[in-house]
Amino acid sequence: ATDTMSGSGPEAPQPSDAEEARLQEAEQDWAAAKAFYDNLVSKKPRPPKPQHAITVAVSSRALFDLVEERRIYEEQGVEKYVEYQQNNENVTLKPGPAFYFVKALEHVNARLLELYPDDEERFDIVLMTNNHAQVGVRLINSINHYGLTIERFCMTGGKSPIGYLTAYLTNLYLSADSEKVQEAIEAGIASATMFTANKDVPYSDTQLRVAFDGDAVLFSDESEQIVKEHGLDRFFEHEQLNENKPLAQGPLKGFLEDLGKLQKKFYAKNERLNCPIRTFLVTARSAASSGARVLKTLRSWGLEIDEALFLAGAPKGPILVKIRPHIFFDDQMFHVEGAQKLGTIAAHVPYGIAQKYQKSV
Repeated sequence: ATDTMSGSGPEAPQPSDAEEARLQEAEQDWAAAKAFYDNLVSKKPRPPKPQHAITVAVSSRALFDLVEERRIYEEQGVEKYVEYQQNNENVTLKPGPAFYFVKALEHVNARLLELYPDDEERFDIVLMTNNHAQVGVRLINSINHYGLTIERFCMTGGKSPIGYLTAYLTNLYLSADSEKVQEAIEAGIASATMFTANKDVPYSDTQLRVAFDGDAVLFSDESEQIVKEHGLDRFFEHEQLNENKPLAQGPLKGFLEDLGKLQKKFYAKNERLNCPIRTFLVTARSAASSGARVLKTLRSWGLEIDEALFLAGAPKGPILVKIRPHIFFDDQMFHVEGAQKLGTIAAHVPYGIAQKYQKSV
């Protein structure tokens, strides 16, 4: 797990003696916990260490449909909400917007464990919720009902989860709360606000499919700023002049990198054609006038994207219907809403200049 927002070049500072001692102590803690765990007989794989895992933190409202419960909370207050959850703890919650994405992550994990039984580099899904602990039983019952492997829970009882996200070395945080997502982005954690699709569509259960917008998602918002301030012609000119200068990284670059690392593990076992991860770039850029810089930037990062779709300003919704991703990341709400209408689960990344023009709700 790495800090998704900053490069890890040779200029990274060396750890201090105190930091070194803290890391050694953490290693000893893990060794002791592992020794204890190894003595317990279980067929269940142990959760991986956070520094090896690709940690995806999901809020309870992203994982499950809690619209009715949220209404009770807002209209009647926290005590009535907790009481309702406890009275209904044996009623299974329905899937929320991140549910099928989490299922797909678990399928990738199952395949990785078959190929690399002793390797810890896989997804670790953490339920990160500001719910009170009394609500935990219903969440646990629902997780067990669907057979999800979510071993780590963080229930913050109304407090912000940001400190815990950092402690868990979170690679991606998905929530239905746009304010918490904004806070996480500002703390340098790749994050997005989840929106439920308006139609039910079938999702692949054998391949994780992740679609990314380009500017202000994988890349910085440098080019988007030029569009907003100087118009399209100036943008095309700027991109052609800078074709060989890689774009700066955006908030989701680290997560694409994580997916790429896992894909390579499958390729190494001759599983390229049967790889359970597929990535898509879905951008409003036009290929001829501003596509080369994007592709050269990805190449300079050493990243492969499986499919690149340059739409030249056409709406993204119809293309996403064909791709059927488990999640689509975009920084502009009108693209998120357009995707939603046609049945795509979309995630809004509140980053860059577009946020001055339109806030997620």
